Parts: sequence; C-alpha cells; structure tokens
Amino acid sequence: MSNITIKEVPTNSSSSWWGSSKLFNDFLYFPYKLFKDDKMWVPPLLIDERTTLNKKKNPALEFCEYKMFLAYKDKEIVGRIIGMINNKANDIWKRKYIRFGWFDFIDDKEVAKKLLDAVEQWGRSRGLDHIIGPMGFTDMDKEGMMVDGFDTLCPMACYYNPAYYPKNIEQLGYEKEVDWVQYEIPANQPVPEKMSRINNLIKEKYHLRIVEGISKKELAQHYGHKIFNTLNDAFSHLYGYVPLNSKQIDFYVKQYLSFVDLKLVCLVVDDKDDVVAFGISMPTLSRALQKSRGKLLPFGWYHFLKALKNYDYIDLYVNGVAPEWQNKGVHSIYYAKMNENYIALDSKMAIANPQLETNQASQIWQKYDSKIAIRRRAYIKAL
Repeated sequence: MSNITIKEVPTNSSSSWWGSSKLFNDFLYFPYKLFKDDKMWVPPLLIDERTTLNKKKNPALEFCEYKMFLAYKDKEIVGRIIGMINNKANDIWKRKYIRFGWFDFIDDKEVAKKLLDAVEQWGRSRGLDHIIGPMGFTDMDKEGMMVDGFDTLCPMACYYNPAYYPKNIEQLGYEKEVDWVQYEIPANQPVPEKMSRINNLIKEKYHLRIVEGISKKELAQHYGHKIFNTLNDAFSHLYGYVPLNSKQIDFYVKQYLSFVDLKLVCLVVDDKDDVVAFGISMPTLSRALQKSRGKLLPFGWYHFLKALKNYDYIDLYVNGVAPEWQNKGVHSIYYAKMNENYIALDSKMAIANPQLETNQASQIWQKYDSKIAIRRRAYIKAL
C-alpha cells in the first residue's frame, strides 16, 4: 500500500513571504531541498515566482485557473506540481487541455504518478480530455522538460530538471507533443562578411534602421508595446501561442524592459518607426541566482549587480520578426548587430532561450558556428 499522500496548497494573494501560508512557502522552497547538492540547478528569482502566482498581480490569472499540490511520503515533502487551465488558449486553439508545471519530485515514479493523478483528476472533473506539460500560464513562463543537455547551465528563464524526470514520466504513458531546442553560439565569432553586406542592402531597400541612442525609459515607454505587438504577430501561428493582451504587455514591460542592458538589445524599425524585428539579450544571471539562492535580500543584489556587468556569457531571451518581414532577410539584421556588440564587449558564449524545433524562421543561429545545447519537451497524455 502506497504511503504517498497529496495535499492541495491554498493559492496565494501576497507577493511577500510573511503574507503567504506555510504550505505555499513549502511549495516554493521544496526545490531548494531537492536540488541542494545539484550544481546545475538554477534557483528561480523568488520575488518573480510569488508575483507569477499572485492573482492580484499576474494579469494572466484573469483567464487562467490553477491548483497547487504537494506530495508527502512519511510526512516529508517529496514533490510538487501546479495544474493550470488556460481558458483563453483552449478557446483559441479549440482544445480541452489542462496543463501541468512547477513539477518537481524525487526519483520515484510513484510520487510523479500521484502528483500527475491529482491534476488529471481535476482536468477530468472539468470535462477536459488531455493533459500537457511542463507548461506555464502563458508562453512567457517557463516550459518544456529537459530531455538532453543536462551538463549545460540553464538560463534563468528556463526549467532545470535531472535526467530521471523524462524517464519517469514516459513510464507513466506520457508521450512527446513538441520539442524546443536551445542553441549555444560562440559570441565572439565574426559576423560573416557576406551577411553584413546583404544586411546593409536590405536596410537600404526597405528603408529600415536600427534604433540607437535611446534610454531605458524611452525603450519601455515608446517601444515597449510595439515590441510585444510584434512578438504577438510573429508567434501567432506557433504551437499553442496565446496573444498577450494590453494588460499583460504592461506587466511584462514593467517586469523586464526596465532592467535590460541597451547594449544587448537591438530594434529594427521601418520608416513609420514600427518595430519589424527585435532581439533582446542579457548577461547571464544563472550563477548570480545560484549564489544568492534566488533572493535579492539581504545580499543577493550584490551578486546580481556584479553579474550585470559581466559580459562573458550572454542569454538570448527573445527575438522576433513581424510575419510580413520574415522572408526578406530581416531576421539577420538584429542578430548581426548584437553579434558586433558581443565582440566589442569581449563576450565568449551565448545561449538562446527555447525555440520550437519546427520554427525555422527563428533558427538564424544555423548560419553561425553553433550547436544545440539543450532539448526540451512538452509531454501529452489523453485523460
């Protein structure tokens, strides 16, 4: 007889630890225990985790429902999971899916099963017919279980998991739905001369320019919505994507664009000053997160400030090209410019965030000396 029990965790309405229930804090801190000896685990930024799970702060929770669960074995926490119903995604894509994410567990198939059973049962009770994950509330959240590349340090915007995760979930009848790949690119390689020449011709032909000489405030206020509108258009046809609404865009502009490094951002605009293509990157914060244990206070801020001034390793966060420009070579303009900046900053290596393996429009890294460093997978199972 199994001695594994599942307990539902009350959802949170506070972004501070003192306003959270003990179970909620147990949920957040479980990975710290699970991965305490794993040098590849990158803790999340805890303040962001609390904000993401806060119904008063995260606008995605206006159309998403969720339940949080902890697994116990002999009164000890051995796993966690969140079940999510993105009603907007189900309406747009004509599906009846429940998602799972924030899925962590000890190397025990029965623990994984009990956690997934809790989400599956909730999904069936709501008339849904498939479970899929790991996913987030939106495409701006972490998604995809690592199935290859376990020796590569993950960017802060990505899940980490050990190799036993996919092994256990596959034994429970979960199958591949879609894969994402992450390319690793030497950041100091020269921009191919032919590419530079062609890029200049494209800019001249279509009256395009690279935005330069602006402040962070101008980036956020003047170009923030334009960037995310272009992202919405560029990603609209991609697997399961749900366009961000104005309230969500305001949320992400405030959360991300306020602290970007302008040397690592490139916007390509047309003669109407509309963003036709963009690339956003940052110095990697993974080691800073490890050193700070995901906390800004009392001394975590020091590690972050130090990391933001170190350009050796770069995380390529997000890039996009408006659909009407995708077959005109515009995608290489922003990366070539960023590449030039990486060389000037003496950067060594860059790693891209997950990109769908079927999204050929985004695979500009193939034109450079690059390799797939990490592969991630969304698993699916019929209910």
